[in-house]
Amino acid sequence: VERIVDSFPPGQQEQVRLQLSNNLQAILCQQLLPRANQPGRVCAMEIMTASPAIRNLIRENKAHQITSMIQTSANLGMQTMDQSLRDLYVRGIITFEVAMERALNPQELEKMIRTATMPGPGGTIR
Repeated sequence: VERIVDSFPPGQQEQVRLQLSNNLQAILCQQLLPRANQPGRVCAMEIMTASPAIRNLIRENKAHQITSMIQTSANLGMQTMDQSLRDLYVRGIITFEVAMERALNPQELEKMIRTATMPGPGGTIR
């Protein structure tokens, strides 16, 4: 979102933010990653849908808060790239090394992986 807005002259950026907040439906970012145990590749995806909260952040020039909103909006179908990498790793589809290489925030991803693979009640992995 910031890259789109920043591509316009400063005098037009407020109008561009308003137009984006009204017209944007979703943004998908994809990375093709090598599979861990078989030939081929798998897609990791960051998904942001234009919820009312996301639209408001765009309109109010608070794009720096969008990642936090995506992280907490799984119920709306959103996920960050690092959340996608975590899920692919936990399911055994990609290696830890690939997940770390492609992470936007490797330290945070490592914490998410540790939390996701901790035994829960009854010894089951969450």
